[in-house]
Amino acid sequence: MQKKDLAAQQQIPEQPKVDPRRLLVGGNWKSNGNVTFVREMINEVLNRMKFDEKKVDVVVAPIVIHIPSAKAMLNTNIMVCAQNINMMGNGAYTGEVSAEQIKDFGLQWVIIGHSERRKLFSENNEIVAKKVERAQDQGLNSIVCIGETYEEREEGLTKDILKAQLDAIKQSIRDWSKIVIAYEPVWAIGTGKTASSDMAAEVHDYIRKWVAQNCSELISQQTRIIYGGSVTEKNAESLITQKDIDGFLVGGASLKQTFAEIVDIVNKS
Repeated sequence: MQKKDLAAQQQIPEQPKVDPRRLLVGGNWKSNGNVTFVREMINEVLNRMKFDEKKVDVVVAPIVIHIPSAKAMLNTNIMVCAQNINMMGNGAYTGEVSAEQIKDFGLQWVIIGHSERRKLFSENNEIVAKKVERAQDQGLNSIVCIGETYEEREEGLTKDILKAQLDAIKQSIRDWSKIVIAYEPVWAIGTGKTASSDMAAEVHDYIRKWVAQNCSELISQQTRIIYGGSVTEKNAESLITQKDIDGFLVGGASLKQTFAEIVDIVNKS
């Protein structure tokens, strides 16, 4: 019996050690702000924030013409993120910015597939997948947004929609360490409505299981999954305590002093 027990124990694979996932708070300024706003937001709010750089990554995404100013003024513990890249690269694409140009300017982060890009600029899953591939080619860290509409949630299609969005980008990803998945329920973006902590936790659990099934358990435990959708200093604490929520992509609140409060809540979690 002892030999059998020993043999059974030897057949159990050793579980890989996974370091705690770094938390991330992103501020998506969208098409907001002017030169005065950038200067005041950085000097009066962002550069005054205190957080553990070994625990939390903080990135902010200004509009493209404000990126140089933001990059020059921000403390080095806060990174600048592009809000978008094109899917083609350099070339005769008037008004577009390429992944190559983002990298050349010294940025490391880009947001891809935000619901506003999908809805207002007709970016389907195929376009999002091509943009992810472009970012991967240049070694950029990508915050890839996925999420369902109110109608899709009411019809019970949330997981089907997320699966389709995740399946689309799967073949574009060679390095999962450069991917952050942002679950942003479309019905909660800019509406003041927020998924309850239980609702968000359920979806984040589904996303992590999708990564485990389609990549590996190790990658699923290493991949950061953040929440976006009317995140404020009032709901951040209840959300960040969920085991599969690794931070936030903040919209409207990233334009105010409350962004610093959200960073502080995440830092203390």
